[in-house]
Amino acid sequence: MNHLQKHGMTILGIVLGAIAGYAWFQFVGCSTGSCPITSNPWTSSIYGGVMGGLSFTTLGNKNEIKQP
Repeated sequence: MNHLQKHGMTILGIVLGAIAGYAWFQFVGCSTGSCPITSNPWTSSIYGGVMGGLSFTTLGNKNEIKQP
């Protein structure tokens, strides 16, 4: 099993999460600049990527349940 097949859902989640994080910064953002995550596009994208990766990892592992 190659690396892309094994971790494809996680990689997809990271990419989509980073895009969603940047979109959140761009369209919602923080008007005062005091928000620790949404006031900076880098932190917003990284946070979105981490959350997307974690979310999609749990979705991708449903097919990998091993029988005892």
